[in-house]
Amino acid sequence: MGTLYYGDSQTPIGIEDRTLSHLKVALVTKLRRGESFTLSWQHPEDQPRGRSTIWLHPSIPVRFVFDEPERPELNSQWVNELMQSANSTGGVQLTPEHLDTSPIATLPDQPVTVGADVQEVAAPAQ
Repeated sequence: MGTLYYGDSQTPIGIEDRTLSHLKVALVTKLRRGESFTLSWQHPEDQPRGRSTIWLHPSIPVRFVFDEPERPELNSQWVNELMQSANSTGGVQLTPEHLDTSPIATLPDQPVTVGADVQEVAAPAQ
């Protein structure tokens, strides 16, 4: 579980490391541009029911602390979704990651020829 510290607040915000890694990219990009926005999330089950929102401004310090020492591979689609929500009137909404688990479409009965660095699909016999 990672932690987001914002301003001089004595209350850290606990966010799962993978989520925090993606959120960090979106927040830092917006703040680097000098943009202000809100960040909202629902409280985890171990906290009183509800939700919270904070106002993020480039002049207020923010610190990201991760439990895991390695950076996760980022999902660019998820980062883009967070960035798009930052541009909305509702601000950044912490949403779960959407993984594309659909199977990769393949063409039946077509052999794959592997070159030095390129994979080519051979044309079907006529």
